[in-house]
Amino acid sequence: MSKTDFKKYLKHLYRPSAKQFEVVDVPAMNFLMIDGHGNPNTAQSYQEAVEALYAVAYKLKFMSKKELSNDYVVPPLEGLWWAQDMDLFITGKKDDWDWTMMIMQPEWITAEMFEEGSVLVKKAKNPPALPKMTLQSYHEGLSIQIMHIGSYDDEAPTLAKLHNEFMPENNYAESGKHHEIYLSDPRRVKPEKLKTILRQPVKITQETL
Repeated sequence: MSKTDFKKYLKHLYRPSAKQFEVVDVPAMNFLMIDGHGNPNTAQSYQEAVEALYAVAYKLKFMSKKELSNDYVVPPLEGLWWAQDMDLFITGKKDDWDWTMMIMQPEWITAEMFEEGSVLVKKAKNPPALPKMTLQSYHEGLSIQIMHIGSYDDEAPTLAKLHNEFMPENNYAESGKHHEIYLSDPRRVKPEKLKTILRQPVKITQETL
């Protein structure tokens, strides 16, 4: 049985350059999602969200393999981040951040499979954040992204360059939430070698129309 790896299948979305910003058109995809608030390094709700997401994601993978003979690599953890004052992303004041943690799901994972998988996870583990989870379609569309290599705390200069230089110089404006895709396991990879995709949905400003 072959196994789909979406990081390879969707290479243009999951393997951007680490040297320059790239403009991509991101299609609608389905995600397991949990919303929350606070510093991801200290908030218990964040740890609980990640735990529940992986529990259901792996349950759905095994269901797909067994019931549909369709196996795949569980996609990486992703996060949408925002705040009342978006400058907080530049200053790094994480206690005021809002977030949606999520894991992409293949198009053949149905709402019925999600409900069944959630019930099975509840019986086996019952993670606290499970009731908060949803399966939703998310469409970013036109976006700018880059591969960040290094600590999460060192993202600020790249984000500042994106928002203060690249976007205005190329007539782009924000059109959605800051998006991060975590390709490395921070428990196994040194901070300076972590790979994280930084993505910002955008729109073309009126000046170019």
